[in-house]
Amino acid sequence: MEPELIFPTFSLSGRKALVTGASRGIGRALALGLAAAGARVVLAGREEVSLAAVKAEIEALGGWAATLTLDVRDAAGLPGKVDAAAAALGGLDILINNAGTENVRPSLEVDPALWNDIVDTNLRGAFFCAQAAGRIMAQSGGGAMINVCSLTSSVGVPTAAPYTSSKTGLLGLTRALAAEWARLDIRVNAIAPGYFRTRMTEIFFQNKDWSRAMLEKIPLGRFGHVQDLIGVTVFLCGDAAAYITGQMITVDGGYLASI
Repeated sequence: MEPELIFPTFSLSGRKALVTGASRGIGRALALGLAAAGARVVLAGREEVSLAAVKAEIEALGGWAATLTLDVRDAAGLPGKVDAAAAALGGLDILINNAGTENVRPSLEVDPALWNDIVDTNLRGAFFCAQAAGRIMAQSGGGAMINVCSLTSSVGVPTAAPYTSSKTGLLGLTRALAAEWARLDIRVNAIAPGYFRTRMTEIFFQNKDWSRAMLEKIPLGRFGHVQDLIGVTVFLCGDAAAYITGQMITVDGGYLASI
């Protein structure tokens, strides 16, 4: 006998979410999107003033948000910070590992300080945030995590060796945690933005020749807008994606499919 069909909604009403790197760009957009879908959101990042501005935006839309100063490079301090977020929320159902950094430099000029800053932020920090959140979710019946990967999780980009290494590692981490934590009902997935204009990527877009050449390679004929990442994130965090884990969804206007 066929099981009864259940038609899931895309509501996140009642869910409790922590978003790292939430003060601007992709993190801000995802936090606003989760709040619009009904989630309570803790906005985490290093700049309290910027976080407060995003909090005000969410509240103006009728949502609930709190702020938390957090530096994901401080691995020793992350468990306490994640616990504080869960305390403010009354639990933790969703983690968005978005905090990230990049510094374009030819590989022959990369020094240990640059390598450590990028990898500690993008990969090490994501793991220890996930570990701290995973401990909470394991005791409360599960949850959903989204790691913000990159096109460089799939392809190599010149002058971005540390960043590419960190984002490739983040995809591996997504798969490893998904396989290990499925028994705890913790789903771990990733999204991979294509070319989106944010403060971190502005250095590329200032090069008009690069922008023109790259735009010609994107089948949908435009660069991404941060709101293009909201739908897939809300989907992966909710019941509609209950049987999806260990996956990376690329949001790139068809770029990878065409090269």
